[in-house]
Formats: sequence, C-alpha cells, structure tokens
Amino acid sequence: MWIEKDNKLTKTFKFKDFTEAFGFMTRVAFIAEKMNHHPDWRNVYNTVEINLNTHDAGGVITDRDKNLAEKIDQIIG
Repeated sequence: MWIEKDNKLTKTFKFKDFTEAFGFMTRVAFIAEKMNHHPDWRNVYNTVEINLNTHDAGGVITDRDKNLAEKIDQIIG
C-alpha cells in the first residue's frame, strides 16, 4: 500500500535478491520515461524504496504520481 507522507507517495518493495530488485527498477524506469515522470528511489540489495511527488507542482502529490504508482503496482501484479 502506498502511504502519503511529507507530501510524497511512498512504498517499499522487497524481492528475493538484487537481480529481481534491479529488474523491477528497470521495468519502472521504462514506464517512468514514457510518462516523463521520474521517481525518487533508493535500492539496497533486495529492497527498493520509491517516493513520488511532482516537482513542477511545488513538490506535492498530483494525479501524475497516483498514475505512476498505479502502473508500478501493476508490475508487481
């Protein structure tokens, strides 16, 4: 579940290993690039933390963030 915190949508994803985490990030990167809306994220081994907000709107959560979050969730299934 995405959590609204400090004007960001945030979610942490855990995977079996680094390869799965990196594969997930690659898939997200292609979607984000098509949307021209790029996440703030962090990866350590099997964990990916994603934070979404819209800098052009003053660093708040917008529909662009919600749409990207929905597409990210679809990757996981």
